[in-house]
Amino acid sequence: MSGSGDAGETDLALAVRVTRAAGAIALKHFHGPEDWWDKSPGNPVSRADLEVDAYLKARLLGARPDDGWLSEETADTPDRLGRRRLWVVDPIDGTRDFVRGRSGWGVSVALIEDGKPVVAALAAPVRGQLFVASAGHGAKCNGQRLRVSHLNSLQGVRLPIDAANMAAAFWPSPWPGTAVEKPNSLALRMAKVAANEADAWVEGRTISEWDVAASALILSEAGGVVTDRHGAPLAFNKPDPVLHGIAAAPPALHGEVLARLDHALKALSAYRKAQNHGG
Repeated sequence: MSGSGDAGETDLALAVRVTRAAGAIALKHFHGPEDWWDKSPGNPVSRADLEVDAYLKARLLGARPDDGWLSEETADTPDRLGRRRLWVVDPIDGTRDFVRGRSGWGVSVALIEDGKPVVAALAAPVRGQLFVASAGHGAKCNGQRLRVSHLNSLQGVRLPIDAANMAAAFWPSPWPGTAVEKPNSLALRMAKVAANEADAWVEGRTISEWDVAASALILSEAGGVVTDRHGAPLAFNKPDPVLHGIAAAPPALHGEVLARLDHALKALSAYRKAQNHGG
């Protein structure tokens, strides 16, 4: 091993050190006259995204030159598919909050081995948070061990969603709980479940692997369960690096949360079909 770290530096130590430094780089841009533009409608990217991406790639692959690379801000290549180990990175997850001067963004770094995350670091610099996890060794935030909620029914459930959506017509019934803060960063929404600041999180849309590679390990190491919208375990480093929705919750709630998400998706699909036929 060569590069910026010591030869004996563990993957976790490398990920934590580099992610923390990347968060500091991003923070220097925060609240500044940041250059940003839309890659596609509603999908912003900033100069900070690109600078952090370049830093992460140089440091991580400099220390682990045989590993593969997948990042939101780097052009993807099929080379990664032949690698057992792969760094999956979102330089600034939650760019919309970043450019608006809000705190709900983070730097997300995960090491994938054979399709599964084994090391994770997620820095939320404005919030002063650094989440870390390694497979089989638990998850921590700022050195404190994380454990998911012990809630065993949906009564009182806390969800990081818009308050108006708690009682939306597509659910089988209103969620019997409360909406909590919803960061723009998908990784931070899942981390809130890991940190017992929320009890569940659902996302029906297709999302990119880099959005949740780190937080999926953080949640599972905190005792939570995370699957796609069909209930299948998450797999990473696929030819098309996307995940088909998310259902994240403590074990006692996951089945019911997944069932409610499935109901909502079917209701929305039926509504869209009716609208199309009507139009």
